Amino acid sequence: MRLGTSSPLRHDTPKEWADNQVKLGCSAVVFPVQSNESEKKIIAYKEAADKAGLTIAEVGIWRNALSPDPDERRENMDYCVEQLRLADFLNARCAVNVAGAFGLRWDGGYKNNFTKEAFEKTVSMVREIIDRADVKNTFFTLEPMPWMIPTGPKEYMKLIEAVDRDRFAVHMDIINMINSAERYFYADEFIDECIGILGDRIRSCHIKDVHLNESYTMQLEECGPGDGEFPLKHYVTKINEIDPDMPVILEHLNTDEEYIRYMNYLKEELNGLYKTL
Repeated sequence: MRLGTSSPLRHDTPKEWADNQVKLGCSAVVFPVQSNESEKKIIAYKEAADKAGLTIAEVGIWRNALSPDPDERRENMDYCVEQLRLADFLNARCAVNVAGAFGLRWDGGYKNNFTKEAFEKTVSMVREIIDRADVKNTFFTLEPMPWMIPTGPKEYMKLIEAVDRDRFAVHMDIINMINSAERYFYADEFIDECIGILGDRIRSCHIKDVHLNESYTMQLEECGPGDGEFPLKHYVTKINEIDPDMPVILEHLNTDEEYIRYMNYLKEELNGLYKTL
């Protein structure tokens, strides 16, 4: 697998961006430029990544394409389409979003996220984005979430079958699916289940950790790698069995210094399991 981070780190030029990623030990990156920025800037960062040998793992979207507000929903759908087209131009492994929420917070947990209507609207949304973008070199993916579709591998496969589009694939954020005591305590088995069901449909992965707080009621807290109890080596070993070039992206840290520290931990902990440039 290929390690990367979701952070562009501090930089002044595309070349410095790419050089910093390589120095950190990355061989995969999240593209740091958006479709609504200049073509010149997009091309400069693409060329910097290509020249450095960096795999462009993901183009992030992070907009609620199921927003209750019709104007916001229309604007977000257009952005999803353009980001997917950008990923296609870049030959990125995927463009990634979350399904979206039926409430005020764009990625929030709501009862209505789990209705039959929510599932049907998610299917329709994914189909429309893929059909409008008409991509050939990339895939549209949804990141699993603990409180919106899809929350687990079986639900993800049900969604894939309902969408019925070749360019719909899987983004694996397995920590987001650790939303119960069973999945937390039997994490190895849950990893095996995810890989067994979703397997070669996975295009990119996130890596972090999860910690069970001792206070009541049950509280699962996302944390940096090594600060929790998730079996990271088993996770990465199974990912490598699918695809030795699979991007595995470190995310949700606050500073460059944190990204450097946790990347150094991963490189030591996963020695021999990841590719370098």
